[in-house]
Amino acid sequence: MAEPLKIVQFVATKKQMQFLQSEATYTGYGGARGGGKSWVLRLKACQLCNQYPGIRVLIVRRTLEDVRKNHIIPLREMLQGIAVFKQADRTFYFKNGSVIEFQYYDSERDSTHFQGNEWDVIFIDEATQFEELWLKKIAASCRGGKPGMPKRIYYTCNPGGPGHGYIKRVFIDRAYKDDERAEDYTFIQAKVTDNKFLMRSQPGYVAFLKGLPPKLRAAWLDGEWNIYEGQFFELFRVEPDLRAASEAGCTEEAEELRKQHRWTHVIAPFKPKQHWPIYRSFDWGYHRPFSMGYYTIDDDGVMYRIAEYYGVQHANGEAMPDEGLKWPPEKVFAEMQRFEREHPYLANREITGVADPAIWDAQYGTSIAETAMKYGIFFNKGDHARLNGWMQCQYRLMFDENGYANFYVFDTCREFIRVIPQMQYDENKTEDLNTKLEDHIPDEWRYMCMSRPMTPKEPVLETWPAFGADPLDQYSMAR
Repeated sequence: MAEPLKIVQFVATKKQMQFLQSEATYTGYGGARGGGKSWVLRLKACQLCNQYPGIRVLIVRRTLEDVRKNHIIPLREMLQGIAVFKQADRTFYFKNGSVIEFQYYDSERDSTHFQGNEWDVIFIDEATQFEELWLKKIAASCRGGKPGMPKRIYYTCNPGGPGHGYIKRVFIDRAYKDDERAEDYTFIQAKVTDNKFLMRSQPGYVAFLKGLPPKLRAAWLDGEWNIYEGQFFELFRVEPDLRAASEAGCTEEAEELRKQHRWTHVIAPFKPKQHWPIYRSFDWGYHRPFSMGYYTIDDDGVMYRIAEYYGVQHANGEAMPDEGLKWPPEKVFAEMQRFEREHPYLANREITGVADPAIWDAQYGTSIAETAMKYGIFFNKGDHARLNGWMQCQYRLMFDENGYANFYVFDTCREFIRVIPQMQYDENKTEDLNTKLEDHIPDEWRYMCMSRPMTPKEPVLETWPAFGADPLDQYSMAR
């Protein structure tokens, strides 16, 4: 039996103890600032090295500097006399044959760090800072090894970042694909208020978090996963916003609010009335996905996304983010022709189309727009103005004082619901969307909104001020 590692004594919080004791295949930990994530991650890695002689453990951060500052430096102090660190391969070697290795994944070229390598247990620190595809490539290295070794992945995370949507789906929403088992996943929510040691040593930290702007405060203090700093479409609500409803004096439960189409944008499908116009909006993609969205507008000018066809690759029933089908235009529009002929909301309906103006480019022969025409799919050139287009999308999302919006999406449009919450601002163009993300659905939605622009609703002044309360007589001039 291996001699126990003589690591310094520690006192963990209740939530940290849950993390240390977790043997789930996939464990998520955190969800807010101040939960002691990095510290307990290092402790768990050392615990495993002691418990399983010869185990291979990997700790991953986004950048090499993050790895060095957050883990290598603290562990060199913590493991003095216990493990030998070799800088050349960034590895701690324990006397019992166990190792802790370190890697980073800051761009697609860093995927080579994981190709052909195998680890028994992988820790991904600040997991939401990784793109979903990167997380899956890292996870694919959790295999092989000696018999009897555990195969687990531990994620620490906060709301926000490129991997927000994936981490939220599997740990918060617990919405699993066909090849995922709910019993394999566990999430331990840890907030600063759970960390009594931090609150004693830094009593002003909670006050600091409370003083942050609303979005940051919601994510960092409350662990709110539906709103986070940097989220582009922060008004979009998949679930009814019960807090906003309560503040407006509404006491209905979430299911009733969804039926009423209030304080949510995702609703149950219904067949559009025959006199409502039907629209298609298109964004071309080959290596990256193409997106065709279908919309209707009711008598009050409210827009509904009623159907979609998203050209993304799937593996085991799950979308592979930003991986296009690589279909030629002929196959795309032959499939669109079939889809429109068979879909109950689209069949035998006149459809008005709008698309990215780039599909009219005939520089290398027949344009994509011309190919579409051969299959009876027609488009008008969309307005490509990005900032004005995004404002039109935001206007549509706004709720009025009774919780009604000017845009809704049927809950069958799963790709729209998956993609929109993940969109973030561009770091360099602060009013624009980050085009490095999976932005094809937002683009075609933008073309649609620009084809039917609207002005935001302004609050209605129900009563005029009493005489004498308007010294400049502005209200009488307005009337």
